[in-house]
Amino acid sequence: MTNPLFKNAILKHYVRKQAFFAILGAIVGLLLLKLLFDYLAEIEDVSDTYSYFDAFKYIALTAPEALQQYMPIGALVGAVIGLGLLANNSELTVMQASGLSRFRIVAWVLEPALLFVITGVLLSQFIIPQTNSLAHQIKNKQPIVSSSLNGYWEKTASQIVNIGYADTKGVLQNIKIWQLDNAQNNSSDNTNHNQIRHIITAQSGQFVNHANATQQGWQLQNVQQMTIRPDGTSELKHLPQFFTQLPIEPSSIYLLTLRPDDMSLTNLAEHRQLLGKDGRRSLPHEVAFWRKTLSPLAVLSLVLIACSFVFGSMRSQSLGFRIVVALLIGLLFSYIQDLVGFISLSTGFSPFIMVMLPIIISALLGIYLIKTKN
Repeated sequence: MTNPLFKNAILKHYVRKQAFFAILGAIVGLLLLKLLFDYLAEIEDVSDTYSYFDAFKYIALTAPEALQQYMPIGALVGAVIGLGLLANNSELTVMQASGLSRFRIVAWVLEPALLFVITGVLLSQFIIPQTNSLAHQIKNKQPIVSSSLNGYWEKTASQIVNIGYADTKGVLQNIKIWQLDNAQNNSSDNTNHNQIRHIITAQSGQFVNHANATQQGWQLQNVQQMTIRPDGTSELKHLPQFFTQLPIEPSSIYLLTLRPDDMSLTNLAEHRQLLGKDGRRSLPHEVAFWRKTLSPLAVLSLVLIACSFVFGSMRSQSLGFRIVVALLIGLLFSYIQDLVGFISLSTGFSPFIMVMLPIIISALLGIYLIKTKN
């Protein structure tokens, strides 16, 4: 008589292997399709300064981010394919008839899915920030990574600062400064209004010690300074250098100019801490932080949904139909995640709760369907 533990070990290895290759195939297939369509779209931007090979390199460098984005849908579709093939051959029915519970089989499918979960986390932490930065350099022909809000903005009582890019050493690029003057309004309400007196633009800048003082500050290079006089006239000066004070720490400025999607989990956590010191918060960065942190749970919840599609009679719906439904549900889950992110941004409601909500709903729905499906 065969040892039950040995039999279960063989079945476990068989199910895990089937699920692993099905999920891998689905993820690779979806990724290749996306990269193909992205490359065809990039061809429209080909010019004298942006060649076909540049477009290819750009798409190749954005592949890790695309892989991480398509991993949940790929895991969903792959789990349906892997278990569906077992069900088509009546292997699932035999396993359950031998005493194996549905949830044990599901647990075996979740194990290879965990490998892809870990891969996604590692990509997000170590690979995607670097490859996205290189991709932007190829696209823009310069090492600039700006956010959807055109870099970092800071307003004080005396000036408004915009910085397009900063690296980890505190080197700045594309700096704009609007220096304000509190002028007394002549109207009867006697209200002070900020008026722009100087507009300063600089190509680059770096944090240095001032040459003639003990204080530290920012040395800007290749500067244009426009002075606006009270009578409405203006004067433009070109300065090789300009020294100024900015309300920013050189060691952390780079965190404030990156797009949330281009930041690793540790960068997002540091960004949150940095803003928290001043009692501020950035909802786009918080939403990105929780989406990346909770992405493993999102993948596993979708695998539960996938497993619920397969258990039951395969005569009611074909495997192809179930794959299509799984793909639609995966896309719906992605759109719902985007929607709850927008709701959080517009209402200020907790990003953690909004990101966690669709994950909890999909996990509970998957568990319910697995238990109740005949």
